Amino acid sequence: MTPAIMPDRLNRFARHIVLPEVGGAGQARIMGAHVVLVGVGGIGAPALQYLAGAGVGRLTLIDDDVIEPSNLQRQTIFALADVGHAKAEAAAQWVARFDPDLVVQAHRTRIGHDNAAALIAGADVVLDGSDNFATRLAVSDACVAAGVPLTSAALGRFQGQVANFAGHRPGEACYRCFVGDAFDADDCDTCAAQGVLGAMVGMVGTFGAMAALRVLLEGVASLGDPQWGQLHVIDGLKPGLRTMRIAHDPACTTCGTDRPAA
Repeated sequence: MTPAIMPDRLNRFARHIVLPEVGGAGQARIMGAHVVLVGVGGIGAPALQYLAGAGVGRLTLIDDDVIEPSNLQRQTIFALADVGHAKAEAAAQWVARFDPDLVVQAHRTRIGHDNAAALIAGADVVLDGSDNFATRLAVSDACVAAGVPLTSAALGRFQGQVANFAGHRPGEACYRCFVGDAFDADDCDTCAAQGVLGAMVGMVGTFGAMAALRVLLEGVASLGDPQWGQLHVIDGLKPGLRTMRIAHDPACTTCGTDRPAA
C-alpha cells in the first residue's frame, strides 16, 4: 500500500513533489519502497546518500567489509573515526542520523548463492554495486528467481556502466545475458591495483540511484521508465555517455527459454 505523505514530510520532499515527472504519487511510492543495496563502498555509498535523500522508506544494506583509510577518498558517508568499523553498520548509522524516519537494516555478510534469496526477499529493486562478477551473478540469479528488478552499477577506472535488468519478465535480459557464464569465479581487478577517482565513483553511484528510482516509479510517474536492458556506458575522460541494448539470450542459464532443464 502506498503511504500518505504526512505534513511534516511534505516540506522535506517538496522539490520532488513539484516535479511533474514525480509528483505526490511518485514521492509516496518512493517512501513506501524497499531497496536492497549490495555493497556500500565506492558505488554504494553515494547511491545510498541519494536513495535516502529521496526518502526510500526501507533500506537493506549488505556488505562484509570494514572501513579503511583509503576508502575515505570516495566513500564520503564515512569519516576517520569510522575506520575499522563494519561498512554496513556504519552506513546504517549514517542513514539513522540523516533521516530517522527511514527503516534501515544492516547485514555484515557476503552475499552469494547460499543466502541471496533470503537477503533480497521483499525488495522492490536491488541495486548492486559490488566489485566482483561472482557476487553480481549470484545477485542477478536470485533476482530473476524472486521476480525482483536489478539495477547494476559498475566501474573500471574511468568507465562506468549502469543498467536496469528484468530477467524475470518475458523477453527481457538479465545480467547473466550480458556477461555470460565465464565470470562466476571470485577473481577481479581491484581499485588498489587499478586506481580510482572519487568523483568518478560518485558519478556512477548517483547514476545508479537514478536508475533505481526509475524502477520504483514505473507505472506511477512519468519518470518511471526503467529502460530495461539498456546499458549506459559513462566515459569519464571525454566525458561522454553512450547507450547499448543488451538482448535477451534464449540460451541464458538463468532466464533463457532454451536453457537445459535442471
